[in-house]
Amino acid sequence: MSDTGSQGQGFEASLSEASETVAEFEEERTMVRRLQHLLHANPSLVPFVVLVISIVTVGLYIDWEAIQVAMGWARLEEVSVGRFRFFSGRTMALILDQVQIVGILALAQSLIVLTAGIDLSVGAIAVFSSVVMGQFTFRYGIPPTFAVMLGLAVGTSIGALSGWLVSRIKLPPFIVTLGMWQIVLAGNYLYSRNETIRPNDIAEQAALLHLMGWDFQIREILGYEAIRGGANIPLGVVLMLILAGGLAYALRSTPWGRHVYAVGDDPEAAELAGVNTRKTLMSVYILAGLICAVAGWVMIGRLGSVSPSASTGQIGNIQAITAVVIGGISLFGGRGSILGALFGALIVNVFQLGLPMAGFDSQWTFLLIGILIIGAVTVDQEIRKVSV
Repeated sequence: MSDTGSQGQGFEASLSEASETVAEFEEERTMVRRLQHLLHANPSLVPFVVLVISIVTVGLYIDWEAIQVAMGWARLEEVSVGRFRFFSGRTMALILDQVQIVGILALAQSLIVLTAGIDLSVGAIAVFSSVVMGQFTFRYGIPPTFAVMLGLAVGTSIGALSGWLVSRIKLPPFIVTLGMWQIVLAGNYLYSRNETIRPNDIAEQAALLHLMGWDFQIREILGYEAIRGGANIPLGVVLMLILAGGLAYALRSTPWGRHVYAVGDDPEAAELAGVNTRKTLMSVYILAGLICAVAGWVMIGRLGSVSPSASTGQIGNIQAITAVVIGGISLFGGRGSILGALFGALIVNVFQLGLPMAGFDSQWTFLLIGILIIGAVTVDQEIRKVSV
């Protein structure tokens, strides 16, 4: 008995002298690992860097002779083209002008992809909403203000229907939006009777429909002659930037935004943590539908007319998905940045405008976009290996 007591006392003494430090496991932070963590924390960094490199590379190739003249390395009579063609206010404004519709659709698509879904109907919703605005004004005589509001409501309602099918009926987003794409596209032609409302009629009777096409010149506002040739920026571009900034703030700094990321990353874990996944999905699809309808309004200002056969209805979804993927938003959900999607749309337009200016065949644009898509998904796979 005494031996047992002494052994117990010895054990207690040894235990009191033992270190209380918790075991720690140090991970070797190699350069590659640090880069993975950096990209994981800043998902829009890669598309931003690619955008800057694209602009600089294309611009240097196109304007190299003009740069030589400007730097004093060559005289004007020694070069064939002495003026800036790509590095000019007009070209930069043209890139923004061409990207505004796809850029807004990419914002809507980003919200869906962040929840691990995909929306194949974004382009069709935009075209149908624009048709509703035009037809309500010219067929029924509704004031343009109310026609625009009704068009926005129609786009929002379509998004709500898709959200209900995904969140309540539990149908796959791909199937729901694939079917919705066909339904909306067919309804668009049937409702409009395939009639196009001409720009002159809109300008004379419903100028509000052209509101997003109104522009202003930056040089006149800034009084800065260094903007070569001026830069006309339409209101649609301003609206696109405001939407991007607002969504970026909402996703980063509000509970709703954190719920969107949580649902996309692991819906079951989000449910256990108290997130109402159904409500979150519904809100995302409703907001995406509204944004698509806004894109339809911008489309009227950009194209001038209201046409049910606008190409956006057929290829807008592919263009939006391309911008989202190149922009670094993970197709698996839960990771990415709204600003990255905007950068992705700009990257595509830099190549679409710059390569023909440089004398390359337009097919090179599709080749480079394909490489960027595969590269973006590869980078995403590597980044996802980082445990946070």
